[in-house]
Amino acid sequence: MRLDHLSFAAGPDGLASTAQRIGGLLGKDFVDGGVHPRFGTRNMILPLAGGTYLEIVEVLDHPASDKAPFGQAVRARSALGGGWLGWVVAVKDITVVEQRLGREAVIGSRHRPDGTELRWRQIGVNGLIADPQLPFFIQWDTPSELHPSADADPAFSLACLEIAGDPLRVSEWLGETVEAPLEDVKVDWAAPNGTPGIVAVQFQTPNGLVRL
Repeated sequence: MRLDHLSFAAGPDGLASTAQRIGGLLGKDFVDGGVHPRFGTRNMILPLAGGTYLEIVEVLDHPASDKAPFGQAVRARSALGGGWLGWVVAVKDITVVEQRLGREAVIGSRHRPDGTELRWRQIGVNGLIADPQLPFFIQWDTPSELHPSADADPAFSLACLEIAGDPLRVSEWLGETVEAPLEDVKVDWAAPNGTPGIVAVQFQTPNGLVRL
């Protein structure tokens, strides 16, 4: 189990403008990630060192976005003005999580602009919707060389997650201590003052720490 990526929902100005704004703050351009046809969403991504990445995602005017929990989550967060949606951990065997949660993972896919299809299985988005401090789980069915972090600039990395929530609750959800998937990333926990979830993320860049 390891931290795979962070999701940020686009604001009212749309995906491209949100990516341009955040990329300007970080000093690095996002790249077009493509469309998630099963979820009715699309994203732009920023590969990061350590096998992780940041995605900015927006909902499409597509029936799938009304049916898929991930599309529903993105739509709801964007309707609030956009912002941090959640964090995602990668597992080697998602059947273990399926057995623990008592339901099956769903198949996800993304078609990159070059036509390459990325495939994975994911579970736990409904948990994220109910309690935004909780991550969801993903198992990639795509070769590691196609992982969205593959072309990362080592000068850009995650430095710290600031989460309003309860680490014991999150550890229970993960099935192991929360420090395990976040071993290379500092986490600052704060008691929720309102809705729990990601409060901010600090990134290490060539120009120093940037907090979003």
